[in-house]
Amino acid sequence: MINSENILNSAQLEKEIKNFVHDFCLEKHDIHTQQVIWNAPDGQAEKIKQLGIPKDGRPANEVVQKMMNEVYQYRGDSNHPRFFGFVPGPASSISWLGDIMTSAYNIHAGGSKLAPMVNCIEQEVLKWLCTQAGFGEKSGGVFVSGGSMANITALTAARDNKLTDETLHLGVAYISDQTHSSVAKGLRIIGIPNKRIRKIPTTPDFKINTEILEKTILDDKKAGLIPFVVIGTAGTTNTGSIDPFKAIAAICQKHNLWFHIDGAYGASVLLSPKYRHLLDGTELADSLSWDAHKWLFQTYGCAMVLVKDIQHLFHSFHVNPEYLKDVQGDREHINTWDIGMELTRPARGLKLWLTLQILGTDLIGSAIEHGFQLAYWAEDILKELPDWEIISPAQLAMINFRYAPKGLSNEQTDLLNEQISEKILESGYAAVFTTVLHGKTVLRICALHPETEKEDMEKTIHLLDTYGKELYKDMK
Repeated sequence: MINSENILNSAQLEKEIKNFVHDFCLEKHDIHTQQVIWNAPDGQAEKIKQLGIPKDGRPANEVVQKMMNEVYQYRGDSNHPRFFGFVPGPASSISWLGDIMTSAYNIHAGGSKLAPMVNCIEQEVLKWLCTQAGFGEKSGGVFVSGGSMANITALTAARDNKLTDETLHLGVAYISDQTHSSVAKGLRIIGIPNKRIRKIPTTPDFKINTEILEKTILDDKKAGLIPFVVIGTAGTTNTGSIDPFKAIAAICQKHNLWFHIDGAYGASVLLSPKYRHLLDGTELADSLSWDAHKWLFQTYGCAMVLVKDIQHLFHSFHVNPEYLKDVQGDREHINTWDIGMELTRPARGLKLWLTLQILGTDLIGSAIEHGFQLAYWAEDILKELPDWEIISPAQLAMINFRYAPKGLSNEQTDLLNEQISEKILESGYAAVFTTVLHGKTVLRICALHPETEKEDMEKTIHLLDTYGKELYKDMK
């Protein structure tokens, strides 16, 4: 007979979890001295596969140690102060604690009556975020797993607001050549094929060209199509550029289009007193996606989709099956399954609320502003070094640059920068990856970590310079 007490309340398991927490906190404390990338040795995956799934189970301490030593160790550590790749997600230990607490209670957060105070907290946080975005009394939102889910949720509301079943085949959406790939993916999922997704060119500073945007909308209307949504970006993934929101909003209002802003990482600038003016015009959007697990320092996954009128989400996602009639919501007690895709969902917003309560908005705003300073430091250092080009200047904690000594072809320069990235990744000191801008392969730094120091940035840039010189010497 199975002993349920052993399954649910194992003292040994509790002890191993406490040991794991201790080791995790020690690792966080000493993080500056650790590698950023931990590459798995050859044969590691096969070693894991050979463990199989046991019939009789194994001791908790043995399995926990195996996970720590053989699984978690090998990763690109986005919590590291020198992880500058992609758009990193450095997580606060407070968020981590909130994640543990929420998981421990295993809360079903889909319906307000199932967890009324959880629902109250999530809705209060969402209303506060809507206020930061400049949305009014009718606004609201829902916590989702990430920016991709936030975008597709907003785009579904846009489709249902502007199109019908009969006109769906005529709907056209507008993005820029710098819009995140999740947007086009989401559009395809909701029924808009690639042939009706217009990719508008950007200006030299990587912002959507609004003149071409409006001309394309007019051309589509003349062709009998129905333009229905424009997606602007608050902090593009490649360069940190912010699209001209006021100009886009004016075009959308003129031609009756939904205006969505992908603010996955850049929307957090709304919490910075010093830089929030960069997002002027956000209040004119119909919807906004926002990742808390990027620049609000939450553990994965914690994102939000905000809308100016919560009824648009209700219209798209409300369901009323017979097995939910006892827990139906109302305007005061919103069931999140009525405003989003998920029926069963975790309480993603509690850890963000906990972080805001403990740290306060002033400290979080300062941490966001530190990211700007890190990118400015990187730019200042690069300007002092010969043979380095700044392709996109420091903005929203991001900068793009490349090593371009004279005498190399474009192809050779591209290869050289790819090799510089590979070298610093192999070193384990920092994570710096490449992207492509204006047809050039460039190095890209995105620095969001509040514990990254000026010395970290200086050593990283100088290490890139050293590798560049060594590799260039070998190419000659």
